[in-house]
Amino acid sequence: MNAPVPPETKGQPGTAAAALFGLCPRCGSRTLFGGVAKFAARCRVCGLDFTRFNVGDGPAAFLTLIIGAVVTALALWLQLAVEPPFWVHVILWVPITAGLVVLGLRAGKGWLLIAEYRRKAGEAVSEDWTMAPPEEPE
Repeated sequence: MNAPVPPETKGQPGTAAAALFGLCPRCGSRTLFGGVAKFAARCRVCGLDFTRFNVGDGPAAFLTLIIGAVVTALALWLQLAVEPPFWVHVILWVPITAGLVVLGLRAGKGWLLIAEYRRKAGEAVSEDWTMAPPEEPE
């Protein structure tokens, strides 16, 4: 059975679609990215500030390792099955790897930002949190 849609997410794009197409999590416009894999400062349509989200480089390490393993396995399979010259591997696998990493970074970073927005994630700070050192007992 389908779960009811929470009212605060009604009309918004799904997480996967928003991540793949760079859609703003608030209004659904294609304004999430300002560059190939760089977030825009804010949504040009609704004004949502993307700089307040801390996505970091978390997706980069996982994507690089996963894509590297897949491309290596495919390159080994091609070498053992067909034995092409070295230049074929270079012309084939370098652009495929670069393209997959960039597209994967866009999707991964977009997914994390949208997840932060939907879950209202923020800094773990409470009202009684202070930077002052604790007082020493007398």
